[in-house]
Amino acid sequence: MIQKIVNLIFEALHLKNLDHIGFKYLHIKQPDTVAEHSLNAAQIGYILAKMEWADANKVSTMLVWHDIAETRIGDMHKVAVWYITNKKELEKQVMDDQFDWLDFWEEIKSYFKEMDDRLTLEWKVAKDADYLEQAFQAKTYKETGYEDAQNWITNVWNALRTESAKKIRTQMCDTKSSDRWLKEALQNLKDV
Repeated sequence: MIQKIVNLIFEALHLKNLDHIGFKYLHIKQPDTVAEHSLNAAQIGYILAKMEWADANKVSTMLVWHDIAETRIGDMHKVAVWYITNKKELEKQVMDDQFDWLDFWEEIKSYFKEMDDRLTLEWKVAKDADYLEQAFQAKTYKETGYEDAQNWITNVWNALRTESAKKIRTQMCDTKSSDRWLKEALQNLKDV
């Protein structure tokens, strides 16, 4: 059992080596990785769940694991997914192979079913967090010269479901990613 856990952890580490592929189409040579995306989405999901009175632990667990199948089938951009008619079934098969031996697999599997069914508040919050993370990442790319990243930000607005996510996205658009650090640094200079 311990060996299987070790193998799973090593497999999950592969997410650090997988580029979040959609941003490559903006000619970004080193986009964020799937691991970075999953971590930031889980962090946003936790915050958003608290704002929406959803189960924050469930939402962040959904997001921590939501891209784990990509260790075996890779990250696919939206155009590629148009041609893969059985992506959900592939992901389920991969995750069964990855986790079916774990005591808590049924719990995680129930979260994925909840995400597939698209009915619960936790699913809405998790999906919004997934989209918001991509919008925040797109904003940083836009600020560094990749103007086409604005399309991601605009498209996310149309996909968001919760009021809290919409408020965060609106404020994000009015905020530069370096604002907090720059203001803090300038304040520290005044104190010297």
